[in-house]
Amino acid sequence: MTTRTDHIASFAKGLRVLECFGADHPRLSVTEVARATGLDRATARRCLLTLQAEGYADHDGKFFTLTPRALRLGMSALASLPLPQIVQPWLDQLAEQIGQSCSVAILDGGEIVYVARAAQRRVMSIGLMPGSRLPAHCTSLGLVLLAALPDPEARAIVEAADLTPRTPFSLTEPGAVMERIARARQEGYAIIDQEVETGLRSIAVPVTTARGKVVAALNTGMAATQEEAQSLAGRYLPALQRVQAGLRRVL
Repeated sequence: MTTRTDHIASFAKGLRVLECFGADHPRLSVTEVARATGLDRATARRCLLTLQAEGYADHDGKFFTLTPRALRLGMSALASLPLPQIVQPWLDQLAEQIGQSCSVAILDGGEIVYVARAAQRRVMSIGLMPGSRLPAHCTSLGLVLLAALPDPEARAIVEAADLTPRTPFSLTEPGAVMERIARARQEGYAIIDQEVETGLRSIAVPVTTARGKVVAALNTGMAATQEEAQSLAGRYLPALQRVQAGLRRVL
């Protein structure tokens, strides 16, 4: 149990500042960081200048950006997890067999975080790699991970999520997203059809331990074709389930 004397408030504030930066916000001013973290402007400025002094951020006079040194923090965390090392050979083999890119991700609040990936071809406009994040509610990986949660917990995440449509096919009502989560829970897999990016489809299954605990999700993504999206189940689900069964034995 953490006591008040064990909690370093200034360190916690610095972590909140680090978390502000991402693919959508690579450059931030002091005012933007203060707004995003809820810190006062002076505190946000001190945190940013400390990151700059330690080599984790650059400053052009107005905007701060993270330096490659900041990658050490995320990569160290990923490297300390046994899951990426366990699943990577399975992903490599699966991607080679089906000729499509395959990924494993975990749930972090309302987002998925990629922990392993085997790329065959690029079907998204953004490059995905370990550490990449996407919204959980509009990804096949996220749907099966949300489906593993108790319904009230999944609903709270969905209702707190930014449901701004990413494509014309995106679901924007919490009720509709919850229906998709319920279907994934019942069927044991989830399919998305151009909801996270136009032209992209994917299918995912949960990754479970031998005791049945869901620890991650496994998917494959491909370009949308004239075939129906549901044809993905017949074409790719058996291969995904074979890897799912293999990982269940070793996790």
